[in-house]
Amino acid sequence: MRIAMWSGPRNLSTALMRSFGARGDTYVSDEPFYGAYLRATGDDQPMKDAVIGSMDCDWASVARTMSGPNPQQAAIWYQKHMTHHMAGPVGIAELSGHAHAFLIRDPARVIASYAAKRVTVRADHLGLARQCDYFDSEADRLGHAPPVVDAADILRDPAGVLGRLCAALGIGWDPAMLGWAPGRRATDGVWAAHWYGAVEKSTGFGAPEAAAAAVPDEALPVLDACRPHYAYLATFRL
Repeated sequence: MRIAMWSGPRNLSTALMRSFGARGDTYVSDEPFYGAYLRATGDDQPMKDAVIGSMDCDWASVARTMSGPNPQQAAIWYQKHMTHHMAGPVGIAELSGHAHAFLIRDPARVIASYAAKRVTVRADHLGLARQCDYFDSEADRLGHAPPVVDAADILRDPAGVLGRLCAALGIGWDPAMLGWAPGRRATDGVWAAHWYGAVEKSTGFGAPEAAAAAVPDEALPVLDACRPHYAYLATFRL
């Protein structure tokens, strides 16, 4: 099977990719539409030229690959997708052979984390509006809500939340998902050099989040724009 996990940036998405990658039956792909997004939008992201040069940047070609045979004949192909990357002619409808799930995080925490890595943060960088659109589209197709997991819930109870996620996806629970070896992976994007420092040192999910995140004053309009989308998706979380 193919799992498309739709997330925004700074959402625990790479740790969750590590978790699935620790399974013995799973191959993982890291943000396969990132290069196409950068080439199409010109967004001034760190390592932009290196990312574009390292990837297939044709929307349709990437979609065909993601819908093709599972690499290494893996039983499960876990694909980490960023909803804000889907700025071209390809969307969730073109990945119809996938099981779709959604990873969310309190936008205040996302903004605080993202702002530390960027000069400015825009609401569209968080991808929550498109996450809602994709969620509604998949819910309409299925006739019920697709799985939603919240990063804070995973940190509070990794085994419980991931067990429910596996059940909702129709795959068996594997305790190996709770830990992994530190370091970089061959499946990581080249942008790992900028973004994945903490994950590369990790061997499992971190401690539960403590005090509320401090959002810079200039980013408060972004938080206000994103809060309703997060609140909507959070009502469906496992």
